[in-house]
Amino acid sequence: MMKSDFWRSAALVAALVLSGCSHSTKNNDDSRPQAWLEPGQRVYLPAPGITPTVNSQQLLTGTFKGKTQSLLVMLNADDKKITLAGLSSVGIRLFLVTYDEKGLHTEQSIVVPQLPPAGQVLADVMLSYWPLDVWQKQLPDGWSLNDIGDKRELRDADGKLVTEITYEKQNGNRVPHSIAQHVFKYNITIQYLGG
Repeated sequence: MMKSDFWRSAALVAALVLSGCSHSTKNNDDSRPQAWLEPGQRVYLPAPGITPTVNSQQLLTGTFKGKTQSLLVMLNADDKKITLAGLSSVGIRLFLVTYDEKGLHTEQSIVVPQLPPAGQVLADVMLSYWPLDVWQKQLPDGWSLNDIGDKRELRDADGKLVTEITYEKQNGNRVPHSIAQHVFKYNITIQYLGG
């Protein structure tokens, strides 16, 4: 078995799948992409639109089993679609994901095996930014997503903490600063670039 680094392991965490569903979720729509919340539990992603608009350049640094990897991400989201571009440290585009009313479209420019599928990054972004009430409609029965102070907590039906997102204030806005995934045991720190 090959050694796993952070991004390969993170791919198992919330890798988007475009077909099939082995668990019932609310608002089932087979045309919408899904993400893993934990092993064996998928969720349909919310619709792509969000207000207010989000535009940012981020450096995502992930840690898993003592290994650290970084990925530059350009995020643009408005009331109709979300666009997510992943760049290498020297600015070469690795992937481009567009999620709109027509579905999820992915362009993989360069295959880099240690990077996560583009959709995995999209799932974490949406969990961090999309409103609680939008996510609550998508979560499996008994699951909860709540904001408590500067944190957002995703808990399973037994009340176990699955994902914890920490926020900070930036230019008067509440933005995600870190994501701790307790089931798959990885952490992502988000650094915002370019003002």
